Amino acid sequence: MSAHALHEGRDKDLDDLAATARAELVRLIEASGAWDRDPVWREAFEAVPRHLFVPYYYAGAVTGQQRLWGESPDPRTRERWVRGAYADSPLATRMRDGELLSSSSQPSLMAAMLTELEVEDGHHVLEIGAGTGYNAALLAHRLGDAHVTTVDLDPEITESARLHLAAAGHHPVVVTGDGARGVPERAPFDRIIATCTLTSVPRAWLAQCRPGARILTPFATGLAALTVQDAEHAEGRFLHTSAYFVPLRGGTRPEPDIPHLGALPRRTREHELFRFLLALTRGSLDPQEAYALWEREGRPVRERYGITVSGDREWAWLDEPTGPYAWPLPG
Repeated sequence: MSAHALHEGRDKDLDDLAATARAELVRLIEASGAWDRDPVWREAFEAVPRHLFVPYYYAGAVTGQQRLWGESPDPRTRERWVRGAYADSPLATRMRDGELLSSSSQPSLMAAMLTELEVEDGHHVLEIGAGTGYNAALLAHRLGDAHVTTVDLDPEITESARLHLAAAGHHPVVVTGDGARGVPERAPFDRIIATCTLTSVPRAWLAQCRPGARILTPFATGLAALTVQDAEHAEGRFLHTSAYFVPLRGGTRPEPDIPHLGALPRRTREHELFRFLLALTRGSLDPQEAYALWEREGRPVRERYGITVSGDREWAWLDEPTGPYAWPLPG
């Protein structure tokens, strides 16, 4: 048998395994209820092959990070690569000196975010953080290439995303630039979705949105869904789900470290919703003040919090934008 025939056989085996693994991933996401309100997203996840967007990624190993590569000469490694590509888990795709620069998000979280984006046919969507291109491909499958723009600061990331998208048969607009500045030449947008954590809402995004547009973005350790009124006003609440993403690089301030929590009860220190409150009120409340509020207000869930942007002011709040609990955010 020729080397070419062996290569074709190997590719067919991998393709068959990928199809089976993709079908199982779709079943898992459906069971999670992620797209119950908009089941059309199932078609996108069935159609878009995730493994084409992660030709390699880093998996945990006893000695540190192990790089799994789809072109490995070891068939067991290739099989592990394909199976991992369709696991319902985030994949580290770009590392530098031990720091995570880019990743492919957990598919069920992606499905939940795309559902919460509430897209409709004809909408123009801006994605902040191109990553591997997988999320842009899902959007392009649903809306069409011409309706999707994705931006990333790193030219290596955007070039890789273009190649992955083309391999999957999609050609949305991929822009290299600072996501905090948006993509004004492609505006106006009906939806903006970020796949990186923010510390404030860039005003450029509001100016590039149509009135009534929806912005969905990770913030602190949650997801904020804002409705845009005009270029200077937007408001919305957090969703119930947790979300952990790499920070937006570029035109936003770095996040300060969470202060020492040793004086607080261990259960509180480790409680996800208390950590969310700490992240949301950094620079405004110290841990003891946050703890007092946390207990006084009955350990609030994420949906009780929100964000308001009004002119040159921006603040997070509990229960009501004009209520007693409000904390300024960096503009």
